[in-house]
Parts: sequence; C-alpha cells; structure tokens
Amino acid sequence: MASTSQASLLLQKQLRDLSKNPVDGFSAGLVDDSNIFEWSVTIIGPPDTLYEGGYFNAIMSFPTNYPNSPPTVRFISEMWHPNVYPDGRVCISILHAPGEDPNGYELASERWSPVHTVESIVLSIISMLSSPNDESPANIEAAKEWRERRDDFKKKVSRIVRRSQEML
Repeated sequence: MASTSQASLLLQKQLRDLSKNPVDGFSAGLVDDSNIFEWSVTIIGPPDTLYEGGYFNAIMSFPTNYPNSPPTVRFISEMWHPNVYPDGRVCISILHAPGEDPNGYELASERWSPVHTVESIVLSIISMLSSPNDESPANIEAAKEWRERRDDFKKKVSRIVRRSQEML
C-alpha cells in the first residue's frame, strides 16, 4: 500500500508543478478529481509538422507503482501515425517497461526510467509527432503509407487536424 500512496503523492506534485509552470504544446488535468491515476492530456500539434494546429486528446493511465513502471497513453482523438496503434495507444520507447527489449529494437537506456515525468513523456510524444519512427511501427498501414505514399499520408493527417479543430 505504501507504493500506492507514494505514487499518488508524486502524481499530485507533478500535477501541481504543471499547473504552476505550464509547458508549451500541451495541457494536462485529471479525468476525474477523485482519481489521481488517470489524466486527460491535450497535445497541440507542433509547429512545422503535419500535425501543426491540431488538438489531440489522450488519456494517460498510471499504475499504482508509478514511477517504477510507466503509464500508458492512449489517444482518444483520431490519430494517424506510424507509432500509434489503431486503438490509439502510443508506442514509444520510454513507455516500455524497464530492462532489455525482448525484440532487440531498443536499448535498455531508451526504455522507461523512474526519472521520467508527465512533462518528459508528453514532450516525447510531441517529438514523436514531429519525426515518426517507421522502423518498428505500431500502425503498419500508417507506416507503409508514410514510406510509400507520403502525399496520401499528408492528406489523411490534414483531414484529422482539420476535424480536431472543428471539435473545439
């Protein structure tokens, strides 16, 4: 039980820090004030990327042993990206459990570490939007389109960005 209360205190501190010192490019808050382990995050598509100007909502769910284990992040807004599963789950190295990669794609140093914060996670997701990794994709179709039919990929993302703006 001690780890749950430690995780809760750490998440409360990170939420306070983000409220006091907001970070450009995203906002974060609780989905429900009674549950510190589930956050609602809005990421603004970064400038000079295909996602520029889009508003993308995601749910960040933290395990009770946070920060020893990583949260999961799932877009609830429509998203077309090689590193986002069709169901919205984000696939980036720092969200993978610590240790060696059984598939040999990632170094242990690229995976989850307890030093990561909500801020560093979201900044990594923003970076992912800027530069997709099509070497180990979560969404095979998006990666294939990114590699082979870039114009179609751009058009699809443009539509998604436009729709995200209309949802405001």
